Amino acid sequence: DKMSPALRRDAFCGKISIMDVFRQYGVKFTALKPHTVNPTSERFRQNIDEFDRVCRVVGGVRGMVVGAIGARTTPFKTVRIDEVTLQRHGVTVETLDLSDVFGRLKRVQPADPAYADKAALLRRTALWDDVPEAAFDQLVRLGVTLDTIAQEYRMDALAIRCWTEMQVQLGISPCVVMGALNEIGLASACEVDVGNAVMMRALSLASHGPAACLDWNNNYGDDDDRCILFHCGPVPPSLMSGMGQISDHSILMNAVGEGRGYGCNVGRIAPGDFTFGSLMTDEGRVKLYLGQGRFTHDPIPPDFFGCAGVARVDRLQDVLLHIGRHGHRHHVSVTRGQVQPALVEALEHYLGFDVTLPQAAQG
Repeated sequence: DKMSPALRRDAFCGKISIMDVFRQYGVKFTALKPHTVNPTSERFRQNIDEFDRVCRVVGGVRGMVVGAIGARTTPFKTVRIDEVTLQRHGVTVETLDLSDVFGRLKRVQPADPAYADKAALLRRTALWDDVPEAAFDQLVRLGVTLDTIAQEYRMDALAIRCWTEMQVQLGISPCVVMGALNEIGLASACEVDVGNAVMMRALSLASHGPAACLDWNNNYGDDDDRCILFHCGPVPPSLMSGMGQISDHSILMNAVGEGRGYGCNVGRIAPGDFTFGSLMTDEGRVKLYLGQGRFTHDPIPPDFFGCAGVARVDRLQDVLLHIGRHGHRHHVSVTRGQVQPALVEALEHYLGFDVTLPQAAQG
């Protein structure tokens, strides 16, 4: 209704021309729908929010530092990673031997304010009924040590060798400590899965909330679009339906003995929408898949060990086939909300990662 010579604006032409010149100069840009929009509208606000998420992911992943704490967990060849490929895509990996970590841990002083702060934080994180004081002490020491290392090396994420040296030598599992780190945005992946540590950070930046590293675990009855996602307990508290209970490691005790794996945070993942993904390196490329789903209210048997949730994922069977056929990890990283579009824009368009969306694949 404003097409007179005095009022008319060539908004479409102007935007297309700007995009054209950006292309000519090789400047990457983000263009969102609709093509033009009133800057006082809700849709404009949504566009600004989307672009903010894109910028957060690009700025937080480009130049990030991942700490590989310990060597790759020996049986898990599935989490092998090419550090040079990551470096060429702007991600640095710093490695520390577990012997250094254990040495630092032993030197932590209970009188240090950092020890008291970490102890209070862990007490607030979960229930500690029947957990030996010696195990709690070791977990506090580990938490202080990881904080110090992350600050010293300016790490943005961690990937930790979580078994079996910690159980055999320290009598603990680091799950609850990792969950607390995830809660504050220092992404901490299990079993030295460096790729999923990067994925977790990207997810966390896009959602403005914590991420968790889980296993693709089990079917849920005969429903092709539901499954159980699980891990031993590194889930951040805000993604759980209530406070978890710290327990011994019911799986690893078969290998290390009873009472040597306290630190697993047993509980359930809260219902709600989530975005998922997993990242790896392959022949000089950084590759990842992304998708969206929802944690449901469906029950899990009470004797199920670890922290788990029932996930509904559209075309789940296609997703699982894609994972297997393309050599992706048994781990999947998740964060609250549906933030897939911002991640695609940031990771593929700006950072040059190879992104696939198996839920959108045809056939």
